[in-house]
Amino acid sequence: MSDREQWGSRRGFVLSTIGAAVGIGNIWRFSYVAGENGGAAFLLIYIACVVLVGLPLLIAELSLGRRAQGDAVSAFENADGGGYWRYFGWVCIIGAALILSYYAVIAGWALKYFVGAATGTLWTTAETGFGAFFQTFIADHGEPIIWQGIMLVAAVLAVAGGILRGIERVNRWLMPLLAILISLLAIYALTLPNAERGLRFLFEPDWSVFTEPTVYIAALGQAFFSIGLGMAIFITFGSYMPANFSVSSSATITVFGDSLFAIIAGIAIFPAVFSFGVDPKAGPELAFITLPQIFLQMPGGYLVGAIFFLLLSAAAFSSMMALLEVPVALAVQRLGCRRRTATAVIGILAFVLGLPAAMSFGLLSDVQISGRGILDTVDAMVSNFLLPMGGILIAVFVGWHVNRARALHDADLTNSRLGSLWIWLLRYLVPITITAIVLQSIGAI
Repeated sequence: MSDREQWGSRRGFVLSTIGAAVGIGNIWRFSYVAGENGGAAFLLIYIACVVLVGLPLLIAELSLGRRAQGDAVSAFENADGGGYWRYFGWVCIIGAALILSYYAVIAGWALKYFVGAATGTLWTTAETGFGAFFQTFIADHGEPIIWQGIMLVAAVLAVAGGILRGIERVNRWLMPLLAILISLLAIYALTLPNAERGLRFLFEPDWSVFTEPTVYIAALGQAFFSIGLGMAIFITFGSYMPANFSVSSSATITVFGDSLFAIIAGIAIFPAVFSFGVDPKAGPELAFITLPQIFLQMPGGYLVGAIFFLLLSAAAFSSMMALLEVPVALAVQRLGCRRRTATAVIGILAFVLGLPAAMSFGLLSDVQISGRGILDTVDAMVSNFLLPMGGILIAVFVGWHVNRARALHDADLTNSRLGSLWIWLLRYLVPITITAIVLQSIGAI
């Protein structure tokens, strides 16, 4: 479309793509998954997954979007001549909306904790312990829904402003702020007693862990969830790229920034965990139960806790904007909706779709699927199946279905040895690796 919005600057675009990638997955999820899977060994496998699987897929998504200059469905239609691949574009968009619906619930938890930490009510009302406090909160019939709604309203207001005056403007100040906050937390953590034990856990691998298949499954899942692959986010963001923005360099910077953010988050968290004698395998409760207990014990812990939960909720917000933009872009282009109307309607639909997840520990706590609650079931389905399958299909589509010369041109990798390597990774290593790990995760091999 000739009047389609575009990013205002390379800096704004890169900050927005990093903002889309950086989220709860880099702080909460990375830390507890790394803690459960051996620390340094997991980190090395995670980095390998990011470089060999995540980066090629990110380049593929951005290149599809920039060529299409339209929504995710258009990206596949244009490259496929209107064939069956366009249905995969619809699957990606539905997946992004599904992820947004339950992601907003967890983001609401983070905002609740930030407000409580900033006002002091978190520290005074958790006298019975943060475990009981957290369980009481998520089991409440109304409060999780309220915080979920607040986060969605904030995302709707930002995305309604458009690409240049909404998403890019917010990320221009939000991402530097997040970088400063996470760096301050990491510097503070390094001053704690026994901080070196946390650093050893994160950077000195136990080589025996490399023989455990579950670590590879966790690392690949974390790479997908952290970067945001398979959700059509970067196809959509790529559609707003001017022709003079380099796809390959932008993707490389995004992956580097996303991974660096996760590593610094690990530096901020694991020294504190070891300093206060907490098990690094605390699991998903790490952010909402374990760390608040640590904040109570450390010098200046009230301030540190408030900064941490501000960081967590702000990072979630940046990813929510990106997820919301995926279906909004489709509604604006295909249905001819005004952006503000489309954003509001889709925000309401995402809120309604997320209600079962918000109530999965309260009113709907008796609803179990294979031993999991609703939110945990949706998260497992997305992380273990939807995102990896999306990655496989994108790799096959760009690697095999799109003309090789066209694919290399769209990715700005023509006449480059890296271009040949990129195509080879998409055709062979990426789909084979993802398929093997998914099959391993379900016990098929």
